[in-house]
Amino acid sequence: MLVAVYGIFAIAATSRSAVQIGTRFSDAPVAYVLSAFAAVVYVLATIALARDSRRIAYLACSVELAGVLLVGAASLVVPQAFPDATVWSSFGIGYGFVPLVLPVLGLWWLRKTAEPRSQVDQG
Repeated sequence: MLVAVYGIFAIAATSRSAVQIGTRFSDAPVAYVLSAFAAVVYVLATIALARDSRRIAYLACSVELAGVLLVGAASLVVPQAFPDATVWSSFGIGYGFVPLVLPVLGLWWLRKTAEPRSQVDQG
């Protein structure tokens, strides 16, 4: 289910950023580049989770969470810098806050399904 939701967000963010950049890039270049960056992160997370590439999945989910928090805060503190919304604006309000919850769930799932470390590894 997690991979499916990431896949949907990968398609949505990629489509959104492609349309934004292709049709009105000069209106809000920072917002549109951030949308494209979010799309890359979602694609990477989807592939990593589907292939069980745990290190890459951890990295993608961590970058996603940092991006949502930073862009979300910046879009509220300096709204004039974001004349058009990104996927992560206002902590993902345009997507029902799923962009805020998704990386937390991804990191939780990765941690929950991690193989237990052996006694040798622990000490």
